[in-house]
This record gives sequence, structure tokens and C-alpha cells, in this order.
Amino acid sequence: MSELPQLDPERQKKAKEYARLRRRLFVIDLALAGGYTLVFLFSGFTTSLAAWAFQVSSNYYLALAIYFSAFALGYGVVQLPLEYYGGFILPHHYGLSTQKLSGWIKDQIKGGILGLVLGTVVIEALYLSIIIVPGWWWLVSGIFLLFFTTILATLAPIIILPLFWRLTPIPDPELVKRLENLAAKAGTKVQGIFTIDLSQRTTAANAAVLGLGRTRRIVLGDTLYKDFTPDEIETILAHELGHQVHGDVSRGILVQSILTFGGLFLAQQLLNWSAPLLSFSGPEDIAAFPLLALILGGFTVATIPLGNAYSRWREKMADEYALEITGYAEAFISAMTKLADQNLADADPEPWAELILYSHPPIKKRIALGRKYLDAESKSIGQATA
Repeated sequence: MSELPQLDPERQKKAKEYARLRRRLFVIDLALAGGYTLVFLFSGFTTSLAAWAFQVSSNYYLALAIYFSAFALGYGVVQLPLEYYGGFILPHHYGLSTQKLSGWIKDQIKGGILGLVLGTVVIEALYLSIIIVPGWWWLVSGIFLLFFTTILATLAPIIILPLFWRLTPIPDPELVKRLENLAAKAGTKVQGIFTIDLSQRTTAANAAVLGLGRTRRIVLGDTLYKDFTPDEIETILAHELGHQVHGDVSRGILVQSILTFGGLFLAQQLLNWSAPLLSFSGPEDIAAFPLLALILGGFTVATIPLGNAYSRWREKMADEYALEITGYAEAFISAMTKLADQNLADADPEPWAELILYSHPPIKKRIALGRKYLDAESKSIGQATA
């Protein structure tokens, strides 16, 4: 057995600094979103904006789109300095970003337009259900969001991903064959194996299995493809395929939908009670949108630990699957160590941070899992040769 790589103490020191700063930005972002919405609601500006939207168009749904667009664009302007610092300045300071300012601005514009379009579709569907089935709009909206999320997950690799990244078939036939065999062993059909040009934006490495059904494909960041060995790449992809084997994509959509149903049901109850108190005509009143946003936003924040706990459980199962199907415990440990140092991931965060904010087990626990499998392999070999 070769000597296993160790985490770089200097990189981990920086990783802890970076993680602390990211957590502070997360809290500031939440406070900014809540403060913006509260000011919008209690300053009376929401009523003025809704009245202006109806002046522009007497059509309810067009006025809703105008109102929502103005609300979202206003928040985008308010949030821009924080987004610039957290998404551009900070990653450059820690050597994680390779993107030029012009490229970052283009991404912000494209992401903003995409988010506005998708958000408008969701808001229009939600308010349509409020008007058509006022007693059951939470259920109808939840069902719509379930189907909408599934469609987006299916179309993302062929419509959304190419808006931001360039996909290129992997030129290494031997690696392609290994990954195809791995996918076949996992019983997962994929429509190609590609690299994406992560290096144009970041030094971090990543990989994924994206899409559903006929759009499912394996995607490797070029930073992973160039810097990791075939065995390491195989263990990382085996983890991603583990999610496919365990049905984690559909399970994740279902779990998120259950949370969404809960949030929408709570929103219906609170809106019915609070809208008249704030002089709104009812949940269908466009001017009451900030109230809806506060309720749903608060519910989302409150359930983050629950969603992350579920995610960590499924991610651990995917790690176990990767170790079992490949048998490459050393490569798994090496890959996790490289990812921690290259991506500047805090391998051993504070317990409270892990409990609340981590969707994956910390790298230190993942390495420990790999060592457990490696020790079991060594013990088994020792018994066989005794």
C-alpha cells in the first residue's frame, strides 16, 4: 500500500478563513433579503408599485409580471455589491476564480434573465392557482412545482448548461471506456461523457451526472480531468452514479416537493389571516406578494438543517457505493484530499456549521470512511494470505 496523501495544513487554514467569510456573507444576504422585503411591504411601496403595474396593463397576469419583474430587479440592484464581493472579489482573493470581470458580468446578466423568466413562470402559475382554486392553491401550486422541477432537471444539460459552459467530448478513449463500463455496472444509461470548461471561471474541480432519461450525461470539469488520475476520476464518478442507483434525483425532488407543500400550506394559512390585517384584499392581491415572499423565505431558511441532514445521509450512501463498486479505497482517499485542498473546502468544520449548513459530509469524515474501507481490505488480504 502506497503512502496516502495528507491534507495541506496551509490550504486548510485558508479554507477555514474562506468558510467563515462565506458564512458571514450568507447571514448578511439573508438579512438583506428580509430587510428589502420588509421595507417594500411596510413602506407602502408595494401598494404603489401594484397600482402602477395596473396602470401599465389592466390585465391581471401582465400586471403581476410587471410587478414581480420590478420587485426582482430592485432586489438585484440592492444585492449587487454583496454579489460582486462574494462572487468575484473573494474567490479571486483566495485563488479560486480565474474569471475576468467582463465574463462575470455576462454570467450575472444571463443568470439574472434566466432567473427572472423562470421566476415569472412560477409566480404566474402560483397566482393563477390562488384565483382558480382559492382553498387548494397550495396543493395545485405544489404539484405544478413538482412537474416544473422535473422538466428543468431533464432539460438542464441540453438547454441551461450550454448557456454558461462549453461541453466537449472527452478525447481519452481509454477513460471514456472505463466510465462507460462503470455506468453500465451501475445500470445507468448515459448519453455521452463530456468535459466542461470550469478552468475559464475557477480553479476548483467538480463532476456530475446531469439530466434524466435521454438527457442524462456524465460531465467532468476540465480541472478534474487534467489534475486527477483515472482511478480518482472513477471513484468520483462512482459516487455520482451512486445517486442514480439509489434514485436520489427523484427522491430529492420528492423530498423538496414535500417541503414545498408544507411551505405553501403554511403560506395559505398565514396569508388568509394576515393579508386583511395589512389592508390587502386577500392572498390574490398582487401588493401582498412581499408577505408571501417573507413567509416562504422564512420557511425555507427554517428547514435548511432538515434538508441538509437528508442530503448528508444520501451523500454518505453514495460514498459507500463508490467504495464498494470500484474497490479503489486509496484513490477515493486521494481524490477527497485533492478536492479539499484544490476547492479550498474546510475538511473539519465546526459541528454547528456541519449540522446547519453542510449538504455533504465534511471531507474529514469522507476520508475516514475511505480509510475504514481500506483497513477492511488490508485485513481481508492479510487473512487470505495467512
